[in-house]
Amino acid sequence: MLLGNLRSQELIEQNLEFSHVNFEYVVAATNNFSDSNILGKGGFGKVYKGKLEGGREVAVKRLNTGCTQGIEHFTNEVVLIDKLQHKNLVRLLGCCIHGDEKLLIFEYLRNKSLDYFLFDDSKKPILDWQTRFNIIKGVARGLVYLHQDSRMRVIHRDLKASNILLDEEMSPKISDFGMARIFGGNQHQANTKHVVGTYGYMSPEYAMEGIFSVKSDTYSFGVLVLELISGCKISSTHLIMDFPNLIACAWSLWKDGKAEKFVDSIILECYSLNEFLLCIHVGLLCVQEDPNARPLMSSVVAMFENEATTLPTSKQPAYFVPRNCMAEGAREDANKSVNSTSLTTLQGR
Repeated sequence: MLLGNLRSQELIEQNLEFSHVNFEYVVAATNNFSDSNILGKGGFGKVYKGKLEGGREVAVKRLNTGCTQGIEHFTNEVVLIDKLQHKNLVRLLGCCIHGDEKLLIFEYLRNKSLDYFLFDDSKKPILDWQTRFNIIKGVARGLVYLHQDSRMRVIHRDLKASNILLDEEMSPKISDFGMARIFGGNQHQANTKHVVGTYGYMSPEYAMEGIFSVKSDTYSFGVLVLELISGCKISSTHLIMDFPNLIACAWSLWKDGKAEKFVDSIILECYSLNEFLLCIHVGLLCVQEDPNARPLMSSVVAMFENEATTLPTSKQPAYFVPRNCMAEGAREDANKSVNSTSLTTLQGR
């Protein structure tokens, strides 16, 4: 059931187990939503830093008023994340509904999001190899919890670097569950005509056909792994030599026995070759075209925990074709958007 199909107020009142926060209390905590307290902006609103009376720092997500799709996003997130508790998931502390105002109050994570470090050359050195490897393993464990260990099976549908928050120890916490879906006990996949998420991280079957499952998150995780070990965005084709995209680059170097060329040059002097080769192998397994060929996240965690395990052979990733073979029609389609999300390319994602 899509949570957004129900009226948000009724659903929240029926399901919430945490506190409702007084609106005036939030206004005071954020200094009347001062621009100086803005932590970030998204499609449905802004996130502010706040300080409660006891001195505790929080992050406040403020929904844009009058946004119907945003209300569904808010309802989905507030009801779903209230039921989830894991060290690799961001913690929701409370919510506030006041007239047209809808607010979510989260734990404040001082180190912001992964993309803040990973895609900024001045901050990237903070992410040494061990930190990156720990982030990869932490995100994997968080997804195992969502997919099979929580009280419900949850498909995140928008896993990406900007939705991985980092605590003071640089441990990862998956955030932003506004686009997540809950599956019933025997449900393995679903279809939608309303494709949401970030193109590049979307699995091909989801981007092209609206079909999603736990293997959709596996694909997104694979993209994230390749970004972490290379230091490049999935969309930054100009940074990945003469390849049409990041996945194509990783696959080509891997199959030619030149995987070491894929490692981020900033960590070249202090990384573990064995762990790196494990990561690129797992990343490529996760972005295979056939969803059934992609491993479950529980298997991914097992691969990381037992590095001596023999891994399956990775097959050529989805839509991998040489740059000069890409049809002009596909180039034109790549500039279109799905739900205000830019489509950068139709291949190799």
